[in-house]
Amino acid sequence: MSGGSPSGGGTAVAGRWAPAVLAALGLLAGACGPGTGGPGAAVPSAGVGAATVPSGPAATPSPSAGSPVAGRYQPLWPFADEKQARDWQESYRSGGHQPWHLDAERTALAFTQGFLGFGGVDRVVERTVNGTHARVSVGVRGEGGGRPSVAAVIHLVRFGGGPDAPWEVVGTDDTTLSLTAPRYGASVSSPVTVGGRITGVDESIRVQVRATGSAAPLGEHCCVPAGGEDVPWSATVTFRADPGRTLTLVASTGGHLAEVERFAVTGVRAAR
Repeated sequence: MSGGSPSGGGTAVAGRWAPAVLAALGLLAGACGPGTGGPGAAVPSAGVGAATVPSGPAATPSPSAGSPVAGRYQPLWPFADEKQARDWQESYRSGGHQPWHLDAERTALAFTQGFLGFGGVDRVVERTVNGTHARVSVGVRGEGGGRPSVAAVIHLVRFGGGPDAPWEVVGTDDTTLSLTAPRYGASVSSPVTVGGRITGVDESIRVQVRATGSAAPLGEHCCVPAGGEDVPWSATVTFRADPGRTLTLVASTGGHLAEVERFAVTGVRAAR
């Protein structure tokens, strides 16, 4: 892994199925209704087609820096801090509210399509789970109906304690598109220089600054032309964020088979 999040977890079994999902894209709006299904619910297989995104947590996101996940990871989505995760646990225990938070695959796809806005990345290709860590590969339809192409490997960690601790996105495991600067967990101010390495042909890298609770990017740079074998890329992005807020830096590229074909994210904090 090149920089999306600190390493953790390990390998386990892999599965290929796209999540069954709830109602349309309400995940950043605040209040929302209870979900349906859960980790044991029947779901279509990978390649069935685009899925609709589950609603996000009902709690109002905090603009301040979130408490670390498992003591070391940046809480990127869906919960801004541990209190929000505990509030969801209480609502789930009392009324079964939004059970999809217990499903790593559905959480990863909702993060991709809803929070990041990458609607064309619409299927889970593979997953590995080991204890409190999960890696979920999300992707796009393969050329000519072939095997789906992996857009990113999303790293999730259980947030909090108990068997019903929800999954939280903490970063990505980067391969042919990496986002290594600034370093994971760094304190950044605007403008921020973002960079990494890429392998590809005729690439165009878009960079965004996002945060839980904000429907639109807090800053954006489009686009950086790139191409070659493991070549460096960089961009400078201006953004506005409250001091101490946890931020998600996103780099994406595509345009050959789909609008977004690869992406990488990392977690930082707005400087105080």
